[in-house]
Amino acid sequence: MNDDNPSFNDESKYAGIWPVMLTPFDARGEIDYASLARLVEWYLDAGVHGLFAACQSSEMFFLSDTETRELVRFIVAQVDGRVPVVASGHTASAFSQQVDQLNGVAETGVDGVILISNRLALAGEPDEQALVRLQALTAQLPAQVDLGIYECPYPYKRLLSDETVAWCARSGRYTFIKDTCCDLPTIRRRLQLAQGSRLHLANANSQTLLASLQAGCQAYSGVMANFHPQLYVWLFEHWREHPAAAQQLADYLGTAALVEFLDYPACAKFYQQQSGTFSTHVCRVRNSAAYGESFFPQAIESMLRLGQTLETQLPASLR
Repeated sequence: MNDDNPSFNDESKYAGIWPVMLTPFDARGEIDYASLARLVEWYLDAGVHGLFAACQSSEMFFLSDTETRELVRFIVAQVDGRVPVVASGHTASAFSQQVDQLNGVAETGVDGVILISNRLALAGEPDEQALVRLQALTAQLPAQVDLGIYECPYPYKRLLSDETVAWCARSGRYTFIKDTCCDLPTIRRRLQLAQGSRLHLANANSQTLLASLQAGCQAYSGVMANFHPQLYVWLFEHWREHPAAAQQLADYLGTAALVEFLDYPACAKFYQQQSGTFSTHVCRVRNSAAYGESFFPQAIESMLRLGQTLETQLPASLR
């Protein structure tokens, strides 16, 4: 945990660019820790402000509880306090197992434990039921660990109600919402509900990112930080001083983000393999063996090449 690091405080600790971490696997489908260590360093070299481990991009629904704890513990050790780390692994249906999962992750040394909104109630159950479950889970988690919520779209997306966001802000326990509503009016309303609290909103949507930053959003936590995190870092840190360049970059990032539909996370893993970070592009969520035979890799390469050209045009003193 980073509580003793004076460079992190409540205002800045959960702000910035937070990649949703991939989990590299070897040819046997086991976690590849050598590749994972390289991935952590790749993120940090790009200047990211925090890491979100054991999330959907990490294929958390395809990890055992033991694997999740070992994975997160390794990441915390590799990061070694350089940036904050949050993690989830909240995949169970039964309340008692959810408590065990979340407490197990809390014991790994993370700065924050992230709950999954669709684990709080079944699809079709009311928001009131989700809030009751959230309150019950919160009471079972250690007070010294910060908490957050991720509106994970798998197995179904449950967006947080205004009442839930307001309760999280009032509680003093919640510091991080990974927002997947992709809707600016909703983001603005949530920012108002969280105003004056410890709660930070991390937008997962590239298309609305710049507008959300202008509205007061404090962070980005989305899949495209697995391709060009340095561009998101630049946008977050310099959109105020260079609005024209920021708008041009945001236009590119919003368009480039559509490559998520080219078989993510396989596309991101294939890119990391081609870059020398990963040894394979093996996924557990689907069979990715034939990924390289499609046109998808060429599309990813074109997207990244255009981004590299745009990066050279950013204000030189800030690159």
